[in-house]
Amino acid sequence: MMASRNISRFWEWGRKIICVGRNYAEHAKELKNAIPTEPVLFLKPPSAYVREGSPILVPLYSSNLHHEVELGVVIGKGGTAIPQSAAMEHVAGYALCLDMTARDIQDECKSKGLPWTLAKAFNTSCPVSDFIPKDLIPDPGKVKFWLKVNDQLRQSGCTSQMIFSVPYLISYISEFISLEEGDLILTGTPKGVSAVQEHDELQAGIEDVVTMNFKVERPEH
Repeated sequence: MMASRNISRFWEWGRKIICVGRNYAEHAKELKNAIPTEPVLFLKPPSAYVREGSPILVPLYSSNLHHEVELGVVIGKGGTAIPQSAAMEHVAGYALCLDMTARDIQDECKSKGLPWTLAKAFNTSCPVSDFIPKDLIPDPGKVKFWLKVNDQLRQSGCTSQMIFSVPYLISYISEFISLEEGDLILTGTPKGVSAVQEHDELQAGIEDVVTMNFKVERPEH
């Protein structure tokens, strides 16, 4: 057993990042995807985490890196087949997150019927804010959040626009993938995703709760 783990530093020891794709209808449409009738899931490894002060690195194999700003749900109590009615008891808090996506690689994988792993799971593909205690977000279905690139607003949304709610997602995911303390669920992104370039500055925030800043860089070969 590990020594008592600090949930407010979940990115140091949490074991998985479960991401929900196409959970906002307008974003599904902007990428010309059908609006899903059940959640679309994919995973990122914990090595995807990056914190403020370190850069987001464009993968060497991509020339079209997109930002996707999302509400992250931090699991505080594990479980399998969690009923929706009890789902919120398993939430420790939240984080504002970016799901950085190599869109050119994703499009290529989709066209070949291959998994999107290289497009979604690379190092620094999951920037996260400070941990947000649960009591600062009384209703995860009413969270307004935004993202700017070089001070220009690109994404602005509210979790009320989500197709599948946080309790539904926790219940659905835990039917197939047991949730563990420290896991992070990324709940999907609103419309407005677009490409970022080397040296771009990204700023994202949840109204009255948290902001974060990241710079985009190309790795040194």
